[in-house]
Amino acid sequence: MMDGILLVDKPQAWTSNDVCQYIKKKFGFKKVGHAGTLDPNATGLLVVLLNKATKDADSFIQDDKDYEGVLSLGFKTNTGDVEGTVVEEKGIEGIAREDILRLMEVFKGRITQVPPMMSALKKNGVRLYKLARAGKVIEREPREVTVHNFRIDEITLPFVHFFISVSKGFYVRSLAEDVGERLGCGATLSSLRRVRSGEFSINAAVRIDAIRTMGSEEDLRCHVQLLGAHMSEHEER
Repeated sequence: MMDGILLVDKPQAWTSNDVCQYIKKKFGFKKVGHAGTLDPNATGLLVVLLNKATKDADSFIQDDKDYEGVLSLGFKTNTGDVEGTVVEEKGIEGIAREDILRLMEVFKGRITQVPPMMSALKKNGVRLYKLARAGKVIEREPREVTVHNFRIDEITLPFVHFFISVSKGFYVRSLAEDVGERLGCGATLSSLRRVRSGEFSINAAVRIDAIRTMGSEEDLRCHVQLLGAHMSEHEER
C-alpha cells in the first residue's frame, strides 16, 4: 500500500473527483481524495491524497494558493465564469488601462467576499451548486479572505491576464464579479490555472496523459511523496 501525496496537473473538463476516481481505479488504491477542488473548466495543480494521506486532507486544504487566470470584461454570467449563461452585457468603452491597474491595490489584504452560488458550500445540508443548477439563488453571508498578491500581467481588452495569491476560502469567480462591478462593465472568469498550493508547485505535477501510460503502481511511485516525515514538516508550518 502506498500512502502519500501525488501532484496532478488537472486537465480541463475533468472534475477533481474524476481525477481521484481514475487514479483509484487504475492503480487499485483503497482511498483517494484531494486537498482543494478545482472547477471542471479550471486546470492546474490538484493535490491528490492516497490511502492514509486522505486523513490529512483538512491540513492541506488550509494552505494558501496561487492562480493564473484571464478575465473577460463587458459581460457577466449567472455562474461568474464562461460556463454560465450571460445575464448582462455592457460596453467597455471608457474603461482605461489605469482603471484596471488600480484594481491591484483595491483587491489586496483582508477583503470581504460573497461566495458564489456555484460553490461546494452547504445550505441546510445541500451544496450551493446543486441549488444553483436547480435555478435557485439564496442569500450568502460575506466572508473575510486574504489576498497576498494580485498582479495584472497583461491587458488586451476585453481580456485581462492576472496572477493572484490567496488564502483558503477565496473564490476567483467572485473576484471576477467584483472586478466587473468595480469597473461598471461586468466581468467573467474566462480561464483559471492553479500553479501552487502551499509548498507544492505545478512544476512537480504529473499530467493525466503520463499517468495513462503507467502500467502499475510501481510506475507511479517515483511521483509520490510518501507519508511520514513529510507530514510532520507540513504540520509544523
